[in-house]
Amino acid sequence: MSQPQSEKSRPLGLSVVFPAYNDAGTIPSMVIGARLSARGLVDDFEIVVVNDGSSDHTAEVLSELQEVFPELRVVTHPKNRGYGGALRSGFDSATKDLIFYTDGDAQYDPREMTRLFDAWEASSDFVNGVKIGRSDPFHRVIIGRLYHWSVRLAFGLKLSDVDCDFRLFRRAIFDKVELTKDSGVICVELMKKVQDHGFRIQEVPVHHFHRAYGKSQFFNFPRIARTLMDLSRLWLDLAVRKVHLSAPDPKTTASHDTETVVR
Repeated sequence: MSQPQSEKSRPLGLSVVFPAYNDAGTIPSMVIGARLSARGLVDDFEIVVVNDGSSDHTAEVLSELQEVFPELRVVTHPKNRGYGGALRSGFDSATKDLIFYTDGDAQYDPREMTRLFDAWEASSDFVNGVKIGRSDPFHRVIIGRLYHWSVRLAFGLKLSDVDCDFRLFRRAIFDKVELTKDSGVICVELMKKVQDHGFRIQEVPVHHFHRAYGKSQFFNFPRIARTLMDLSRLWLDLAVRKVHLSAPDPKTTASHDTETVVR
Protein backbone atom coordinates (compact mmCIF):
# COMPACT_ATOMS: atom_id res chain seq x y z
CA MET A 1 0.00 0.00 0.00
CA SER A 2 1.32 3.45 -0.87
CA GLN A 3 2.04 5.89 1.93
CA PRO A 4 -0.22 8.91 2.46
CA GLN A 5 1.16 11.98 0.75
CA SER A 6 1.80 13.69 4.09
CA GLU A 7 4.27 10.92 5.02
CA LYS A 8 6.17 11.18 1.74
CA SER A 9 8.68 13.76 0.65
CA ARG A 10 6.75 16.62 -0.92
CA PRO A 11 7.36 17.19 -4.66
CA LEU A 12 9.18 20.37 -5.57
CA GLY A 13 6.43 22.01 -7.55
CA LEU A 14 3.09 21.54 -9.29
CA SER A 15 1.45 23.21 -12.27
CA VAL A 16 -2.34 22.82 -12.33
CA VAL A 17 -3.64 23.28 -15.88
CA PHE A 18 -7.26 23.92 -16.87
CA PRO A 19 -8.36 24.33 -20.50
CA ALA A 20 -11.48 26.52 -20.47
CA TYR A 21 -13.98 27.31 -23.19
CA ASN A 22 -17.16 29.13 -22.14
CA ASP A 23 -16.71 27.87 -18.57
CA ALA A 24 -17.55 31.09 -16.69
CA GLY A 25 -20.02 29.22 -14.48
CA THR A 26 -17.56 26.56 -13.33
CA ILE A 27 -14.00 27.84 -13.55
CA PRO A 28 -14.13 29.73 -10.19
CA SER A 29 -14.91 26.53 -8.27
CA MET A 30 -12.22 24.67 -10.21
CA VAL A 31 -9.55 27.26 -9.39
CA ILE A 32 -10.55 27.43 -5.71
CA GLY A 33 -10.74 23.64 -5.34
CA ALA A 34 -7.38 23.18 -7.04
CA ARG A 35 -5.78 25.82 -4.81
CA LEU A 36 -7.13 24.22 -1.64
CA SER A 37 -5.69 20.84 -2.62
CA ALA A 38 -2.42 22.01 -4.13
CA ARG A 39 -1.26 24.01 -1.13
CA GLY A 40 -1.69 20.92 1.06
CA LEU A 41 0.30 18.73 -1.33
CA VAL A 42 3.29 20.79 -2.47
CA ASP A 43 5.34 23.75 -1.30
CA ASP A 44 5.28 25.50 -4.68
CA PHE A 45 2.42 25.57 -7.16
CA GLU A 46 0.80 27.58 -9.92
CA ILE A 47 -2.60 27.41 -11.59
CA VAL A 48 -2.68 27.95 -15.35
CA VAL A 49 -6.05 28.50 -17.04
CA VAL A 50 -6.15 28.59 -20.83
CA ASN A 51 -9.08 30.71 -21.99
CA ASP A 52 -9.57 29.22 -25.44
CA GLY A 53 -11.39 32.05 -27.19
CA SER A 54 -14.44 31.94 -24.91
CA SER A 55 -17.44 34.03 -25.96
CA ASP A 56 -19.10 34.11 -22.52
CA HIS A 57 -17.79 35.86 -19.38
CA THR A 58 -14.85 33.51 -18.81
CA ALA A 59 -12.29 36.27 -19.41
CA GLU A 60 -13.93 38.65 -16.92
CA VAL A 61 -14.28 35.93 -14.30
CA LEU A 62 -10.62 34.96 -14.63
CA SER A 63 -9.57 38.59 -14.34
CA GLU A 64 -11.45 38.86 -11.05
CA LEU A 65 -9.92 35.61 -9.78
CA GLN A 66 -6.43 36.92 -10.53
CA GLU A 67 -7.08 39.82 -8.19
CA VAL A 68 -7.59 37.32 -5.36
CA PHE A 69 -5.22 34.45 -6.17
CA PRO A 70 -1.63 35.37 -7.05
CA GLU A 71 -0.91 31.78 -8.06
CA LEU A 72 -3.29 32.06 -11.03
CA ARG A 73 -1.91 32.74 -14.50
CA VAL A 74 -4.20 33.11 -17.51
CA VAL A 75 -3.24 32.16 -21.05
CA THR A 76 -5.61 33.74 -23.56
CA HIS A 77 -6.29 32.55 -27.10
CA PRO A 78 -7.94 35.39 -29.04
CA LYS A 79 -9.56 32.71 -31.22
CA ASN A 80 -10.67 29.21 -30.30
CA ARG A 81 -7.99 26.62 -31.14
CA GLY A 82 -9.77 23.53 -29.92
CA TYR A 83 -9.27 21.31 -26.90
CA GLY A 84 -5.88 20.03 -28.00
CA GLY A 85 -4.66 23.53 -28.77
CA ALA A 86 -5.69 24.69 -25.30
CA LEU A 87 -3.94 21.78 -23.60
CA ARG A 88 -0.76 22.35 -25.58
CA SER A 89 -0.68 25.99 -24.57
CA GLY A 90 -1.26 25.03 -20.96
CA PHE A 91 1.52 22.45 -20.96
CA ASP A 92 3.88 24.87 -22.72
CA SER A 93 3.16 27.49 -20.05
CA ALA A 94 3.65 25.13 -17.09
CA THR A 95 6.89 25.75 -15.20
CA LYS A 96 6.84 23.23 -12.33
CA ASP A 97 8.18 19.67 -12.08
CA LEU A 98 4.74 18.05 -12.05
CA ILE A 99 1.67 18.83 -14.14
CA PHE A 100 -1.90 18.02 -13.16
CA TYR A 101 -4.70 18.77 -15.57
CA THR A 102 -8.41 18.36 -15.85
CA ASP A 103 -11.18 20.18 -17.70
CA GLY A 104 -12.67 23.50 -16.65
CA ASP A 105 -16.28 22.28 -16.87
CA ALA A 106 -16.37 20.73 -13.35
CA GLN A 107 -17.16 17.19 -14.45
CA TYR A 108 -14.21 16.20 -12.28
CA ASP A 109 -13.47 17.46 -8.78
CA PRO A 110 -9.96 19.00 -8.65
CA ARG A 111 -9.77 18.17 -4.95
CA GLU A 112 -9.49 14.53 -5.97
CA MET A 113 -6.00 15.23 -7.25
CA THR A 114 -5.04 14.04 -3.76
CA ARG A 115 -5.96 10.53 -4.96
CA LEU A 116 -3.33 10.79 -7.68
CA PHE A 117 -0.73 12.12 -5.25
CA ASP A 118 -1.45 9.27 -2.83
CA ALA A 119 -0.43 6.86 -5.60
CA TRP A 120 2.65 8.87 -6.59
CA GLU A 121 6.04 7.30 -5.83
CA ALA A 122 9.65 8.24 -6.50
CA SER A 123 9.58 6.02 -9.61
CA SER A 124 6.27 7.38 -10.92
CA ASP A 125 6.01 9.07 -14.30
CA PHE A 126 2.29 9.30 -14.96
CA VAL A 127 -0.88 8.70 -12.92
CA ASN A 128 -4.05 8.38 -14.98
CA GLY A 129 -7.57 8.73 -13.59
CA VAL A 130 -10.19 6.06 -14.23
CA LYS A 131 -13.85 7.09 -14.06
CA ILE A 132 -15.72 5.22 -11.33
CA GLY A 133 -18.93 5.85 -13.25
CA ARG A 134 -19.81 8.17 -16.11
CA SER A 135 -22.43 10.81 -15.20
CA ASP A 136 -23.59 11.63 -18.70
CA PRO A 137 -26.78 11.14 -20.74
CA PHE A 138 -27.27 7.60 -21.97
CA HIS A 139 -26.29 8.33 -25.59
CA ARG A 140 -23.02 9.90 -24.46
CA VAL A 141 -22.24 6.90 -22.28
CA ILE A 142 -22.74 4.56 -25.24
CA ILE A 143 -20.69 6.71 -27.62
CA GLY A 144 -18.01 7.04 -24.97
CA ARG A 145 -17.75 3.29 -24.52
CA LEU A 146 -17.58 2.67 -28.26
CA TYR A 147 -14.89 5.33 -28.57
CA HIS A 148 -12.87 3.89 -25.69
CA TRP A 149 -12.86 0.31 -26.93
CA SER A 150 -12.25 1.31 -30.54
CA VAL A 151 -9.20 3.48 -29.84
CA ARG A 152 -7.87 1.07 -27.24
CA LEU A 153 -7.91 -1.75 -29.80
CA ALA A 154 -6.72 0.33 -32.76
CA PHE A 155 -3.82 1.98 -30.92
CA GLY A 156 -2.87 -0.95 -28.69
CA LEU A 157 -3.48 1.05 -25.52
CA LYS A 158 -3.38 -0.80 -22.21
CA LEU A 159 -5.29 1.81 -20.21
CA SER A 160 -8.53 1.10 -18.40
CA ASP A 161 -9.87 4.55 -19.35
CA VAL A 162 -8.45 6.37 -22.38
CA ASP A 163 -10.56 9.52 -22.15
CA CYS A 164 -10.47 10.34 -18.44
CA ASP A 165 -9.07 13.88 -18.46
CA PHE A 166 -7.77 13.76 -14.90
CA ARG A 167 -4.01 13.22 -14.98
CA LEU A 168 -0.79 13.87 -13.07
CA PHE A 169 2.62 13.50 -14.69
CA ARG A 170 6.19 14.71 -14.82
CA ARG A 171 6.73 17.72 -17.06
CA ALA A 172 9.92 15.97 -18.18
CA ILE A 173 7.88 13.54 -20.30
CA PHE A 174 7.85 16.32 -22.92
CA ASP A 175 11.58 15.76 -23.37
CA LYS A 176 10.43 12.75 -25.43
CA VAL A 177 6.74 13.34 -26.12
CA GLU A 178 5.73 15.99 -28.64
CA LEU A 179 2.02 16.77 -28.90
CA THR A 180 0.73 18.02 -32.25
CA LYS A 181 -3.06 17.74 -32.26
CA ASP A 182 -5.48 20.64 -31.72
CA SER A 183 -8.61 18.50 -31.40
CA GLY A 184 -9.84 16.17 -28.66
CA VAL A 185 -7.80 13.28 -30.07
CA ILE A 186 -4.83 14.82 -28.29
CA CYS A 187 -5.71 12.55 -25.35
CA VAL A 188 -5.15 9.46 -27.49
CA GLU A 189 -1.97 11.02 -28.88
CA LEU A 190 -0.70 11.76 -25.37
CA MET A 191 -1.38 8.32 -23.93
CA LYS A 192 -0.09 6.41 -26.97
CA LYS A 193 3.19 8.34 -26.96
CA VAL A 194 3.60 8.09 -23.18
CA GLN A 195 3.00 4.33 -23.33
CA ASP A 196 5.25 3.70 -26.32
CA HIS A 197 8.13 5.69 -24.84
CA GLY A 198 8.08 3.36 -21.85
CA PHE A 199 6.93 5.73 -19.11
CA ARG A 200 5.42 4.11 -16.05
CA ILE A 201 1.63 4.60 -15.98
CA GLN A 202 -0.45 4.05 -12.84
CA GLU A 203 -4.24 4.19 -12.64
CA VAL A 204 -6.44 5.60 -9.89
CA PRO A 205 -10.27 5.68 -9.69
CA VAL A 206 -11.90 9.14 -9.64
CA HIS A 207 -15.48 10.39 -9.71
CA HIS A 208 -17.17 11.86 -12.77
CA PHE A 209 -20.02 14.35 -12.34
CA HIS A 210 -22.98 15.62 -14.34
CA ARG A 211 -22.32 18.77 -16.36
CA ALA A 212 -24.03 21.60 -14.49
CA TYR A 213 -23.11 24.49 -16.80
CA GLY A 214 -22.67 24.85 -20.55
CA LYS A 215 -22.75 22.07 -23.08
CA SER A 216 -20.32 19.59 -24.54
CA GLN A 217 -18.32 20.78 -27.54
CA PHE A 218 -17.68 17.22 -28.71
CA PHE A 219 -20.99 15.43 -28.99
CA ASN A 220 -22.38 16.69 -32.28
CA PHE A 221 -22.23 14.89 -35.59
CA PRO A 222 -19.95 17.30 -37.54
CA ARG A 223 -17.40 17.26 -34.71
CA ILE A 224 -17.59 13.47 -34.39
CA ALA A 225 -16.95 13.17 -38.14
CA ARG A 226 -13.91 15.45 -37.89
CA THR A 227 -12.69 13.47 -34.90
CA LEU A 228 -12.92 10.20 -36.83
CA MET A 229 -10.86 11.70 -39.64
CA ASP A 230 -8.31 13.03 -37.18
CA LEU A 231 -8.14 9.66 -35.44
CA SER A 232 -7.55 7.92 -38.75
CA ARG A 233 -4.58 10.14 -39.53
CA LEU A 234 -3.24 9.69 -36.00
CA TRP A 235 -3.60 5.90 -36.29
CA LEU A 236 -1.55 5.88 -39.49
CA ASP A 237 1.16 7.98 -37.86
CA LEU A 238 1.38 6.26 -34.48
CA ALA A 239 0.10 2.70 -34.91
CA VAL A 240 1.29 1.99 -38.47
CA ARG A 241 4.23 4.27 -39.26
CA LYS A 242 5.28 4.77 -35.61
CA VAL A 243 6.74 8.14 -36.51
CA HIS A 244 6.82 9.20 -32.84
CA LEU A 245 9.49 6.61 -32.09
CA SER A 246 11.87 8.05 -34.65
CA ALA A 247 10.92 11.72 -34.40
CA PRO A 248 13.50 14.41 -33.53
CA ASP A 249 13.86 15.68 -29.97
CA PRO A 250 10.79 17.85 -29.23
CA LYS A 251 13.10 20.43 -27.62
CA THR A 252 14.51 21.16 -31.07
CA THR A 253 11.08 21.42 -32.71
CA ALA A 254 9.67 24.91 -33.22
CA SER A 255 6.47 25.54 -31.31
CA HIS A 256 3.25 26.70 -33.00
CA ASP A 257 3.21 30.44 -33.58
CA THR A 258 -0.50 31.21 -33.18
CA GLU A 259 -0.97 34.33 -31.05
CA THR A 260 -1.18 33.69 -27.32
CA VAL A 261 -1.45 36.21 -24.51
CA VAL A 262 -0.12 35.24 -21.08
CA ARG A 263 -0.85 37.22 -17.93
